[in-house]
Amino acid sequence: MEIIEAPDEYIGTDESGKGDYFGPLVIAGVYIGPGNQAHLEKLNILESKRISDNRAISLSEEIKKLSHTSVVVIGPEKYNELHDKMKNLNKLLAWGHARVIENILDLHDCRAAISDQFGDESLIKNSLMKKGKNIKLQQTPRAERFLAVAAASVLARGAFLNYLNRLSSQYGIKFLKGASNLVDQTGRQFAEKFGHDKLKLVAKMHFKNTKRIEAP
Repeated sequence: MEIIEAPDEYIGTDESGKGDYFGPLVIAGVYIGPGNQAHLEKLNILESKRISDNRAISLSEEIKKLSHTSVVVIGPEKYNELHDKMKNLNKLLAWGHARVIENILDLHDCRAAISDQFGDESLIKNSLMKKGKNIKLQQTPRAERFLAVAAASVLARGAFLNYLNRLSSQYGIKFLKGASNLVDQTGRQFAEKFGHDKLKLVAKMHFKNTKRIEAP
């Protein structure tokens, strides 16, 4: 693993929902600089998979109060449309990471960004527009060891969970995280109640779950 050091001022990005059949894909970015780093450190932010759902939601609200952030939420219907068009999840992820970086660059003339490594390293760089072309983008495994990336992970998870909770309230069905056999059962329950053609409104259709749910 490449050893890198976080600069004094940078943008961290991370995503949530890419392994979950139900719900959106969420990409988040968090700015860290000399003015807010100490405050964020006091939150004892951990990578979002290691904290409870309720803590992720409450902690994400605290992060938004202490830093400039950007969150891109791609709901299931739009996700399916974009995935059908791009035919590649990594390209879709790269587009989202680039968007949150560009959004924060509207507020800060920041020169560096760190993201978790996925796919070809050129994907995010190629997706960046005019403002992002000059940024030093570092992609590394286990990027959540950097505070801004850990904060972005929590922020993305909080937004994902809030969206999933809204879907559950809207349809009167408890949508589960992940892509397990229990998720299949929930999918069949939804399809029986609302129709198989409505699955695209709540689920990522290219997952193997879809075939299992639609099997006779």
